[in-house]
Amino acid sequence: MAKQSNSLIWFRKGLRIHDNPALQYASKGSNCLFPLFVIDPHYMEPDPTSFSTGSKRAGLNRIRFLLESLVDLDLSLKMIGSRLLLLKGDPAQVVINCLKEWNIKKLYFEHDTEPYYQALDSKVKSFAAANGVEIFSPVSHTLFDPADIINKNGGKPPLTYQSFIKLAGQPPWSSSPVSMSISGLPPVGDVGNCTISEVPSINELGYDAIEEVDWTPFRGGESEALRRLRDSMANKEWVANFEKPKGDPSAFLKPATTVLSPYLKFGCLSSRYFYQCLQEVQKTVQKHTSPPVSLLGQLLWRDFFYTVAFGTPNFDRMKGNEICKQIPWKDDDVMLEAWRDARTGFPWIDAIMVQLRKWGWIHHLARHSVACFLTRGDLFIHWEKGRDAFERLLIDSDWAINNGNWMWLSCSSFFYQYNRIYSPVSFGKKYDPNGSYIKHFLPVLKDMPKEYIYEPWTAPLSIQQKARCIIGVDYPKPIVSHDTASKECKRRLVEAYELNKKLNGVVTDEDLRNLREKLEEDRPREPKVKRLKQTLIG
Repeated sequence: MAKQSNSLIWFRKGLRIHDNPALQYASKGSNCLFPLFVIDPHYMEPDPTSFSTGSKRAGLNRIRFLLESLVDLDLSLKMIGSRLLLLKGDPAQVVINCLKEWNIKKLYFEHDTEPYYQALDSKVKSFAAANGVEIFSPVSHTLFDPADIINKNGGKPPLTYQSFIKLAGQPPWSSSPVSMSISGLPPVGDVGNCTISEVPSINELGYDAIEEVDWTPFRGGESEALRRLRDSMANKEWVANFEKPKGDPSAFLKPATTVLSPYLKFGCLSSRYFYQCLQEVQKTVQKHTSPPVSLLGQLLWRDFFYTVAFGTPNFDRMKGNEICKQIPWKDDDVMLEAWRDARTGFPWIDAIMVQLRKWGWIHHLARHSVACFLTRGDLFIHWEKGRDAFERLLIDSDWAINNGNWMWLSCSSFFYQYNRIYSPVSFGKKYDPNGSYIKHFLPVLKDMPKEYIYEPWTAPLSIQQKARCIIGVDYPKPIVSHDTASKECKRRLVEAYELNKKLNGVVTDEDLRNLREKLEEDRPREPKVKRLKQTLIG
């Protein structure tokens, strides 16, 4: 009898059947196939010290979204003769143990550019090479292979969107339909001494029962991803005319975007299939928007950030990051927590932060508003602090995109027009003058007249009493005066930019410390009466 050839497919982000090259190849030439997902305690175990319910790295909304995606994947695998095997522990060590225990000769997994997964892959690949295990790790999470783009650019990532587009051209696979199904998979082999579990519930992971009031309306899984995609593509006129940064950030009952980002993040939806669907719509309409503002352009933005992140050491931090300006951000935990916990006293900002915590998702312009407010607009707090909050709370938190956008919105990289600031009052008002969005997510202000909904501290006391919301008691006063704070932020950025230019971008910790001290000394001193007035209003 011929010796049995066992294969293992290691699911990480590509949680789907359609357009899954690793799964396609694994389905051929194997007598037994072991589909594996590893529950990583790093991302899943409860951390009681964190500011919101969840693990050290992820809030409960994203953990739940992942679990729903795994349940859906397991059901899909069962329909084609297989099932999902779940084990718990350090992913690299678990996979290595499985390669030994199950006598695996071929290992398949989707390539990942994130440093955390690159480190895991390095350990697994070293073991596989030493033990004769063949590895197939295709690039299918992005439209292009970031390494190819970097090689075309002489070993450096392109740092502008346009240069990326010029280098990338058309994806080599774009003219051929992607595979949408698999007829069947080899049976799962003997798992030996491994204790396989079903997809755990939130409670089984160690989280107490939590009342689901106004939690995220977005459910995880490939089935839901494809349904949402079909619904979006059915409105061809909307797809053809989509234009970022336009859109209504206050629309929450029916968001003004596809909300496909979390499905792309977990690989429940193939970005390549999405790309081809958009191309098909464009062929059927007379005119359509173009990159960078079109939906197709947004997919290319995703690849742009993936490419820059892959080719930039220390992309997720300011220090040691050669494309990031060195800026002496403030270290103010009181202000940071007020922003993070929706206590800034600016209803537009606070409502967004409540939606973020409850739903795990906010519109891209809402993200712009709160990121600008925290960094260069008002509070001058380090973009890494905001990045950490988003990384935890967003269901679509993506390492490359999250870090890239925070550098962009803080004017630390990619974008440097620091005079363009999102007002925490007027920006939201132009989309939602009645304040319906604010009243939904901040019910304490639901009876505040629309004339005062964006600036409730200006309402006469009689109006506040009638609305049953006394500012400073029931809802906080503004933590800063926007006009004063934004001018101070601009002044600080001018000084920081000059320092970066003077020292050719090589700024030391001592340089930053000296500049911070100088900025504090040079801070305009306001008349005592004016300072007292601002204290009273926030």
